[in-house]
Amino acid sequence: MDNRFSYLSVATCLACVIAFAPQAFAQSTPLYSVTKTVVLGAPDHWDFVVFDPASHKVFVAHGDRVTVVDGRTGTILGNVEGLPGGTHGIAIVPGAERGYTDDGRAGTAASFDLDTLKLITTIKADADADAVVFDPTSGHVFVVDGDPGKLTVIDPKSDSVVATIDAGGKLETAVAGGNGKLYVNGEEKKEIIRVDTATNQIDARWSIPNCTSPHGLAIDPEAHRLFSSCANNVLVVVDEDTGATVATLPIGTRSDAAAFDPKRKLIFSSNGDGTLSVIAEKDANSFVTVASVATKQGARTMAVDPESGRVFLVAADTTLNPSADPSDFRHRYVVTPGSAKLLFLDPTP
Repeated sequence: MDNRFSYLSVATCLACVIAFAPQAFAQSTPLYSVTKTVVLGAPDHWDFVVFDPASHKVFVAHGDRVTVVDGRTGTILGNVEGLPGGTHGIAIVPGAERGYTDDGRAGTAASFDLDTLKLITTIKADADADAVVFDPTSGHVFVVDGDPGKLTVIDPKSDSVVATIDAGGKLETAVAGGNGKLYVNGEEKKEIIRVDTATNQIDARWSIPNCTSPHGLAIDPEAHRLFSSCANNVLVVVDEDTGATVATLPIGTRSDAAAFDPKRKLIFSSNGDGTLSVIAEKDANSFVTVASVATKQGARTMAVDPESGRVFLVAADTTLNPSADPSDFRHRYVVTPGSAKLLFLDPTP
């Protein structure tokens, strides 16, 4: 992921669902509306959003810092600072009272204290350090070094690098399966890579040829399904055991994140066009697009509270850049300084 989506802009009708189908799911799938807006302010760049169920805190990679917000009240609790090259990924290590993020430009990771939000240690990773994922089986933290196509493996007990995995092509994001496997989107080669977290070896590569530039990645470990959102406006469902593509569904434009709500059995894709695509999992082999919720253009990353179903997204206010090429999404809009905000999007009965 990157924070270039902060150049996109305001969409109207924050609280409405702009499409809803099919009729059979109208009563069982919740509608969503924006119930709270938390002004984050400058800087006007952001990336991953992570929700910690234990503390109900939302961690936002927010330019040169990580901004921490109470996920219930919207109160800003503080910032993890001292990362001038820009933060991207965030991982929380349960029971260790510490989290991890990165400095993408410096090619480093950093541990921080969850109570004080002070940096503890800087750890060498690689260029374009991006997504950061905790694997509960091995107890290790994996940093996705996007452009070099590598994974830096960190042991939180010593804050040291214990392995480096070369995936052989540009990577995007990753998700832990809770089964001793880490699944990684191989952006360059249109594939999902599976890593054995006990040996830190790649043990499978699965082609997803109908997925251009896979970006977001989520998992339903109970159904053994992976959900990868793609730049060509589709989300592919992949069997986490065999790598077979189970389904392909339409989503909005410029997706950068996918998430799964295990309680409501819903898959989400947050899209830069100002929509949140909602897909229902009927069973392990049946998936239906049920809604496209209006959010805010540029709200490309998100996190989900698995208990309440609340979705958290980040966006900003913008104005049109009249001198930009209309097809140049990166420069088409200019961010209003200090307008970055966290949106609370809640399901309604």
